[in-house]
Parts: sequence; structure tokens; C-alpha cells
Amino acid sequence: MGPERDEDIRDWVRGLGLDGLVDLHLHFLPERMLVKVWAYFDRIGERTGYEWPIQYRVAEDERVALLESFGVLRYAPLAYPHKPGMAEWLNGWLREFAERVPAAVPTATLYPEPSAATYVVEALQAGARCFKAHVQVGAYDPRDELLDPAWGALAEAGVPVVVHAGHGPERGPHTGLDVFGEVLARHPRLTAVLAHAGMPEYAEALALVERYPRVHLDTTMVGVPFTEALMPLPPDWTSRLADIADRVVLGTDFPNIPYSYATQLRAVAGWAADDRLGDDFLRAVLHDTPAKLLNL
Repeated sequence: MGPERDEDIRDWVRGLGLDGLVDLHLHFLPERMLVKVWAYFDRIGERTGYEWPIQYRVAEDERVALLESFGVLRYAPLAYPHKPGMAEWLNGWLREFAERVPAAVPTATLYPEPSAATYVVEALQAGARCFKAHVQVGAYDPRDELLDPAWGALAEAGVPVVVHAGHGPERGPHTGLDVFGEVLARHPRLTAVLAHAGMPEYAEALALVERYPRVHLDTTMVGVPFTEALMPLPPDWTSRLADIADRVVLGTDFPNIPYSYATQLRAVAGWAADDRLGDDFLRAVLHDTPAKLLNL
């Protein structure tokens, strides 16, 4: 049923016949930006009524070493802007991070601004294998016409974009899978990964996966006790997953999680206990499907 402790992860993964994990949704950021992100979570209790203690509040080199100790072979370090002019700067930082950290794949981000189409194409040409779009933090409308050519370029390239469009953990002015659904209607070939499985709009997220063959779900914070107390999964979750088993990918939100990395793996392993899923599903989620999306 999954590893009990972080120290158990590597052996548990090997027991599944895998060399390691591929995590499509975790975060590395410039230091001054990460400090602000952690401050946001430190204060979230004032607005939501629940506390969010950061589990892995350690220096960057320690975080890289922790992932290696867990047996995470490759990962997509995601970053996201909250105002114009940030995305291109972040893309440069992400390129440099991937150059010095072998396990990190090159990633990029975007924001609705006149230069978006240009720097998205430049990032693709430079080898970006995954993008991040954070509708909640960016407080932007993903349907903005300034993003239309960027979505088109990503759809044409077949490069995945991890999209935080759901209302969790806090509703934003343009969150909601109905809103992002309009983007997919205009760009049905977009390889979109719905972050947090669209939390808390799980049913709507599943409907989008069923409607668009290139849409995936990531497991980030899904099904863990912390989230189940706030935004529980629907009772038919595993039966719905059985129909889309090859379009679910591992994501964790490391390091910004209020519990251990092993906790997320236990949640996913719990779904695999359903006879309709099993170890083949587990291997696909933890390695094969994210590896395919990242073109590893």
C-alpha cells in the first residue's frame, strides 16, 4: 500500500520493477521568490482556517539531494509568474537550473502579455519539455487573446503544459475548469495536464480527460489525508480512473507540501489496490506516462 516513510521509497519503487520515479509537478524557484511562496503558505491559515506547514523548508542543494534519495530519476521543476515581465526571466532561470541539475528537465512558463507568443516559441526551440500555467496565482484569464498563439504553439509542438485551473486551495478570479475548458475547445490538440486533478472539480476534470485525448491529470496533493479532509475525492474515483489509466501522471508539489513525499505515493498506491487498476497502473503513473510526456 505504499511506503510508510521517505526512507522506504527507493526500495518500494524497485519492488515495483521500476528504476525510479518521474515527477511531473514539483517546484524549484529563485530563492527570493521561493521565500515569498513559503510566506504565502505560512499565512494561508488566516484566510482558509487550516494551516499549511512546509515539510521540506531546506536549502536548494538539500532539496535536490532529497529527491535523489527518494529515487526520483527525473522531474519537471515548475515556476510561475504573477505579473507581466516575469515569465521570460523565469524561463532563463529554469534553463540554467536544468543545465546544472542533471535530474531536472528544461521547463518554462507563460503569462498573458504581448511577448508571450515569442518567448514560448523561443523556449520550445531551446528544448523546454514542459510548461506551467498557474491561473490562480497569476490571476489571469487563460482565454486572453494574448495567450492564444502561445496555446497554439504548445499544441503544435505536443509539449505538455501543467495547468492549475481549479479553485483549490483558494478560488481565483479566473479559476474553474469551465473557463479552461473554453481554451481546450479552441485548442483541442493541446497536451494539458490538469494540476491537482482539477481539485476540487474532480468530476469536471475527468470529463475533460474523457473529451480531449491529450488531456491528463496529475496526482499532486490528490487523495492524501490533508486534502481529503478539505476537498475529498468522489466515491467513484478509482472506477473513473480505470477508463483513463494511461493519462494519470505523478505530481507531488515538493517541497511545498504539509506532509511527507511518501504520503502522496501511499495515496496513489491505494488507488492501485482496486483490481481494475493494479501494479500496471501504478508503474504507468509513477514512471511510464510522465516519462513519455517529457520525452525522456
